[in-house]
Amino acid sequence: MDKKTTKFQNKDSVLKGSVCYTRTEYFTFAEPPNELVLDSGEKLGPITLAYETYGKLNEDKSNAILVEHALSGDAHAAGLHEDDKELGWWDSMIGPGKAFDTDKYFVICSNVIGGCKGSTGPSSINPKTQKHYGLDFPIITIKDMVNAQKHLVDYLGINKLLSVSGGSMGGMQVLQWLVSYPDRIFSAIPLATSVKHSPQQIAFSEVGRQAIMADPDWKDGNYYGVSIPARGLSVARMIGHITYMSGMSMAEKFGRRSKEKKPVLKFEPDFEVEGYLRYRGDKFVKRFDANSYLYITKALDYFDLTGGKELYEAFKGIKAKLLILAFKSDWLYPSSQSKEIVKACKLAGIDATYCEINSTYGHDAFLLEVEQETHLIKHFLERIFSGDRLK
Repeated sequence: MDKKTTKFQNKDSVLKGSVCYTRTEYFTFAEPPNELVLDSGEKLGPITLAYETYGKLNEDKSNAILVEHALSGDAHAAGLHEDDKELGWWDSMIGPGKAFDTDKYFVICSNVIGGCKGSTGPSSINPKTQKHYGLDFPIITIKDMVNAQKHLVDYLGINKLLSVSGGSMGGMQVLQWLVSYPDRIFSAIPLATSVKHSPQQIAFSEVGRQAIMADPDWKDGNYYGVSIPARGLSVARMIGHITYMSGMSMAEKFGRRSKEKKPVLKFEPDFEVEGYLRYRGDKFVKRFDANSYLYITKALDYFDLTGGKELYEAFKGIKAKLLILAFKSDWLYPSSQSKEIVKACKLAGIDATYCEINSTYGHDAFLLEVEQETHLIKHFLERIFSGDRLK
C-alpha cells in the first residue's frame, strides 16, 4: 500500500481543510523488569511507540478514534510536518469536516512495533548489546501490535475508544482489538482486510522476503551502518505494488505506452509501468527498513483470528458495532474475505453493516475512494457518537 502523497510548493493552499502542521510524539513503556510479554512468550522492553494525535479529546474522553496503518504506513496519518513535503497517508480522511472529523473527534495513529518510523523495531538499539537488534528482534504478531497500542491508549487516559479503523493490515489490527479488548471499543471499521492470510497472500509475502534475503547486502540482517539491501527491498516493494493495483487501474494508468520514443538499452525500462515500479521501489528504499519489512510481513502471515475455531466463536459476546468495507476490484484482499467477517458477525449476533464499494483501484482503493468512504464512515460514526454509545 502506498501513501497517497502530495508534493507542492504552496503549503498554505494545500493545508486548507487539513489538520495543518503536526508532529510525532513518543511514548515509552515496558521498562525492565516489566517488559511486554509477546505472543511468542518472549519479552520485549523498553518499547517506544511513535504516535500522532489530531483534534481535541473531550472532557469525558468519549470521542477518541484509533486509526491503524497498513504494512508500509506510519504514525503520520494527517497534516504536514514542518520539515516534510508530504501530507499524512490518510490526510484525505482525517481533518475538519472529513470522515474522521477532527472538529468532533480525537484521532490517534501510532506506528506499530516492529516498524521503522519511530517505534521499536529491528533497526532500534538493543539495550542489552548497544547494537541494532537486527534478527535478534523477537517475532511479533498483530496481537502484539495491538497490546502495545493498548498501553498507549491507557497512557492517554482513554477508557473506551469510540472507534478503531484501518485498512489492510490496519484492518487486521481493528479485528484484533475487537477480540482482545471488546470492552474497550464502541465500534470498529475494518476496510479491505481479512481474518487470516490465504496461501496466495502468504506466497506474495514470501516472494518479497526472499528478494530481500537474496540481496548480498542483507548480510543476515546485520547491514546497519554498512549498507542496505536496496535491490532486494526495491524488488519486494515492486511485487507488493503490483498486488495493490488492479489490472484495470494499471491499464488505465499506463496502457502499453513506452516512456521513451527512441530505442533504449536492452532490458532498460521502456514501458511506463516498468519505470513506475522502479520509481516506487527506489523511493521505498529511502524510507523503509528491510528487516522491518521481513518482520511485519511475517506478522501478517501469522495472523489468524480464528485460533483454529469457527470465526463466529471468536466474536461471541462482542457488543461493538461494525462497519465493514470492501472494494470490488481488490484482488489482494477480495470482498469474499470481508463477507466471511460479515457472516461471522451475524452468527455471533453482532450489529454489522457491510458495503462493497465499486472501484477500479484494486487494493489501493481504501486509500483513494475518499468520497464514498467519507459518506459511509461519517454517518456511521455520527450514529455511534450521538446515540448508540449512550445506550
